[in-house]
Amino acid sequence: MTYARIAGTGSFLPERIVTNAEMEKLVETSDEWIASRTGIRQRHIAAEGQTTGDLAYAAAIAAMEAAGVSARDIELIIVGTTTPDVIFPSTACLVQHRLGANGCAAFDVNAACSGFIYALTVANQFIRAGTVKTALVIGAETLSRMLDWSDRGTCVLFGDGAGAVVLKAADEPGILSSHIHADGGYKELLWNPVGVSKGFTDEKNHGVRVLMQGREVFKVAVKTLDRVVEETLEANGLDRHAIDWLIPHQANLRIIQATAKRLDMPMERVIVTVDKHANTSAGSVPLALDFAVRSGKVQRGQLLLLEAFGGGFTWGSALLRY
Repeated sequence: MTYARIAGTGSFLPERIVTNAEMEKLVETSDEWIASRTGIRQRHIAAEGQTTGDLAYAAAIAAMEAAGVSARDIELIIVGTTTPDVIFPSTACLVQHRLGANGCAAFDVNAACSGFIYALTVANQFIRAGTVKTALVIGAETLSRMLDWSDRGTCVLFGDGAGAVVLKAADEPGILSSHIHADGGYKELLWNPVGVSKGFTDEKNHGVRVLMQGREVFKVAVKTLDRVVEETLEANGLDRHAIDWLIPHQANLRIIQATAKRLDMPMERVIVTVDKHANTSAGSVPLALDFAVRSGKVQRGQLLLLEAFGGGFTWGSALLRY
């Protein structure tokens, strides 16, 4: 049996760091309010002219170096993002050309904060089917480009960043299962109400901006992540205590803690980067994964549970042997 195994990880964060103290100067908020409710202390913000593709490319290079592969080895590139450089071509195509991997399949996946899990799931299927042997999967965002910096309910939550993994075909177990879901009935709890077909302003004259009903999103997120965690464990016939590391979407520390409690997992076995990165949407999980690998926390052979929840609503998980 052929499995898709992570051969290397990489990440990239913009140089500029914006602390909660700086956010206090923009909107009526405080470091204590932000940190106590979200766990966020700071976020990275892309420089003027720095694009999602720039972040994705840098993360890809790091992952490829870690995996020991070159551009000619890459047969598939998938980028999870809601903030592409341009409407078309896809950011994946732009990154492909910069890497010099021209000719392979390349496309974007838009599943908001679940984008990386969705992209990983698609790449896993290509490898399991024997269609490709080496794939590059990236989650990258510049959410700062669509924030209303006068809306304290959203602007304090997000940051920019990218993470990437190289998947290679292997005989040993790698990705054991992945589970992705969506429910468009919740769209107005977390969304950006404008776009190409609808136009770039809505009936309330909102431009490109994130709109969110935070309390309702929190409630649905906790319940939904509980279900997908149970689904993942049941699909693999595993007890929750078999998981070595939980690598969750980094949106809110309270949601992360709730999921860890459901798994009866001490926070020492949960990778937390939300304090340093804030919510980087599709970049969140691969950023946390790369941090966990490069810090030496995650070791080869360990069992990892990745999970995410985002606008759509979309949600998903992946269980893998690193």
